[in-house]
Order: sequence, then C-alpha cells, then structure tokens
Amino acid sequence: MLMMCLCSRLKPLNVKEQPLMKVLSRLQVRVRVRVQSRMQGCRPVVEVVRLGLVSYQEALRLQQVYVNRHRSGPAHALLLCQHPPVYTTGIRHKPYPAPLLDQLRLLGAQVHRTNRGGLITFHGPGQLVCYPVLNLGGFKKSVRWYVCELEKTIISVCSRFGIEASTSPHTGVWVRDNKICAIGIHCGRYVTSHGLALNCNTDMSWFSHIVPCGIEGKGVTSLSAELQRDVSVEETIPHLLDAFRDQFNCQLMDGQTPGTDEDSGGSSA
Repeated sequence: MLMMCLCSRLKPLNVKEQPLMKVLSRLQVRVRVRVQSRMQGCRPVVEVVRLGLVSYQEALRLQQVYVNRHRSGPAHALLLCQHPPVYTTGIRHKPYPAPLLDQLRLLGAQVHRTNRGGLITFHGPGQLVCYPVLNLGGFKKSVRWYVCELEKTIISVCSRFGIEASTSPHTGVWVRDNKICAIGIHCGRYVTSHGLALNCNTDMSWFSHIVPCGIEGKGVTSLSAELQRDVSVEETIPHLLDAFRDQFNCQLMDGQTPGTDEDSGGSSA
C-alpha cells in the first residue's frame, strides 16, 4: 500500500518533451562542473567549446543555448570559432542604408543586425572569435569590469607574441592607431553573450568597405601584419586560453557542442 501511494505521487517523465539521454547529458555536465569547482578551490569553471568554422546564425543559437542553461545554475562557457564572411551591426546606430548593406552582400558576405554594443564590424576566416557566456555573479557584477578584463586578456595575448598593444578611449584593443581586436557584448541579468574578435591572419581587405566600429581616421591590423609572418587561429587559441584563465582567475575544461535539438529559447543572443 505504501509503495502504491508513493508511486501515485511521482510525476511521470514526459519522454517527448525531455528525452532521457538529453536530460542525463545536462545533468552530467552540471555535476562535473560543480564537482570540479569544489575540487579547484571554488574558482569558476568555464567550459571551452571549439566550434571551428560556423555560420553566424548558428553561433547565435549556441550562445542562446548557454544563456538558457544559466537559468538552472552556473554554466560558464567560452565559445571559440571562425565565421564565413559576415558584417554585423550593433545597437548603437540606427539601421544602415539598404544600398550600403546590399553592396556588402554583393561582396559575398552576409549582413546581420545584432543586440550587442558597438557599430558595424567584419568577421571572417582567419579571425579568432570568442563568445564568453558567463554569469558575472560568479566573477564580479560589473559590465565595465568585464569589458576591461576582456581587453586585458587580448593585451596579454599580444604580449605573448611580442606585440605591444593597449586600450584607448574607444573600446577594443589597439596597436598604435590600428585596432587588432574588436569587442562588442550583450549582458542581460549579468549573463554575457557576444564577445571579441581578434584578427590573426584575416584578409584585411574586407574592412575597407566599412568604417570599422564607426571610428573615423583609424585603421585595422592583425597579428600576422604586425609580425610579418602567418599567425593562424590555431596558433593563437592556446595563448588566448592561457590569458583568459589567468585574467579571469578561472579553471577551463573541454566541452562539447550542444546538439541541434537543445532548446535555444527561440531568440538570438
């Protein structure tokens, strides 16, 4: 009788809504993150997800997946990728003229309006794009602090290559008057998305069709241009991870790309 009463109170699992393997996979990741966090002195654990070359739309979807994961507990992630040629605009500008956007599309690039800060910029092969999806409650609840830490991370990366980089009144990281890394973020309820784009061996001619980040009279550069040798994204990633770990005082662990069936909440990051 007791067993029957207990069983009658259990809510049956809706297999269609929550496939068992997906539920177990999420639980496994959460348990692993929390156990490692305790073992490593409670420093935040950040999951590193290497996406390779991925469309901008897919990167937005994956960011939203990780943003949604924060609703049920810490799910810090660092998404690393490259994009096919794409121009993106931020929220600090009224819509760009349609003829300009059409011209950019004729070059073979996509164009997307986003909810990040900043103006128009370019992403493409040879550029290391990094999307940290962090709950700043596990670090410091300050957007200004967060952007400064991103800038310091890239300055450290450049230093590891022997390049002297710095900040300026304009957001991003600069080598003299040339921007080497663009930064544009979104932060909702202290959960971050979007991030930074570091020029490694990017085809810089794509930038000649726009005013990068809306800053007149400034140029753009890359690690390869500064060192006069080819510096690939693959060569740069280990330096970025080391600098990020040191700057954010966190632990990094390898992660896996979420499946396409995981709910992204129906909105872009």
